[in-house]
Amino acid sequence: MGLESQFMLLMKFVMPIYLLAFVLYAVRAFKGPTIADIILAVDCLSFDVAAFMAILAVYFRSVYLVSGAMVLALWGYLLDIYVAKHIAEGEVGA
Repeated sequence: MGLESQFMLLMKFVMPIYLLAFVLYAVRAFKGPTIADIILAVDCLSFDVAAFMAILAVYFRSVYLVSGAMVLALWGYLLDIYVAKHIAEGEVGA
């Protein structure tokens, strides 16, 4: 069994889980009762997309997908920092 066939077999199990997670995160992001729920949903969504892009980068052997995944993960991290600062100090910015 080659590496590509193992990857495709793994993706058959992983893709439905990712899609279900994306739908649940999107529902929580749009209907979240509190701001913290919405931020957590957007954070989880961005990190899952970044992880999926990293998996695809390994499969396609593309550095562009890795750089996109890193930017997306950093964006999610910055969102967490800004929200935490806003909750703790009531201000956002430098």
